[in-house]
Amino acid sequence: MRIAVTGAAGFVGGAVARAAAGAGWRVHAFGRAQWDIDRGPLPDPPAVDAVVHCAAGVNDWGPAAPTWRTNVDGTRHVAQTFPGVRLVHISSASVYDPFVPTVCAREDAAPVSRYLTAYAASKAAAERFLASRPATVVLRPHAVYGPGDRVLLPRILGAIRGSNLWIVGDGRTRQSLTAIGNLVDAALRACEPDAPPGVYNVGDAEPVAVADALRELLAARGLRVGVRTLPVRPAWAVAGAAEAAWRLARRRRPPRLTRYAIAHLAMERTLDLTAGRTRMGLRPAPTSFAGAETW
Repeated sequence: MRIAVTGAAGFVGGAVARAAAGAGWRVHAFGRAQWDIDRGPLPDPPAVDAVVHCAAGVNDWGPAAPTWRTNVDGTRHVAQTFPGVRLVHISSASVYDPFVPTVCAREDAAPVSRYLTAYAASKAAAERFLASRPATVVLRPHAVYGPGDRVLLPRILGAIRGSNLWIVGDGRTRQSLTAIGNLVDAALRACEPDAPPGVYNVGDAEPVAVADALRELLAARGLRVGVRTLPVRPAWAVAGAAEAAWRLARRRRPPRLTRYAIAHLAMERTLDLTAGRTRMGLRPAPTSFAGAETW
């Protein structure tokens, strides 16, 4: 196989590129230094059998324009660069409705018309753009974790105060997490010519309770931290007020508590993995934080 990987300098793209190379595939790895997808199509693209599009603007705070430019215009430029080539697009479970629980969501439940962040809205717009493109596979992971994670783990560690980690909700909320290994397996399988095009949820074998998962992760990191809970309704109101104040002050960093974070912690976010299992033959491993002390 000959594949191109965008976002190859990042967490997901780097993992995909390394796994493909380890499988003996020829990999054309593109980070922003090699190709700024915001600026336009690649002038002289290599001949490939598939493209794994991992590059994305992942900010959920700050100006919306750069995120839209990368996630929508950038995706369009990738598609224009490789017309007729199988495109594996790494999307996000953030395209599901953030205002209601996502309970064993099937792929046809998204995109929706309302979002809390430019990140989610732009990922949904990219999916809509790709909906009519032949030979396209869209993968929707949720809460990707593992070695090299630059988003989820740093946020969790940064939220620790003293010997406590405070979360919104009762901690029993079920979540579909996605180990980087499970996402990489799905991406490489989607590159193969016999993988049916379409949209697929990607996650670990079974959902987990958010507090249990956090305790396991913290213990694996060797941290003695208690997971404490806050009630949802007052936290949502406080987060909304804080967001409004932060925007008026034009602060670059988000408040410690946002409605986006609450929507992903206090509400169920579980995915139906039937399509990936039956149509692509995916067999995801269970959630595991083994080795987390080195992440």
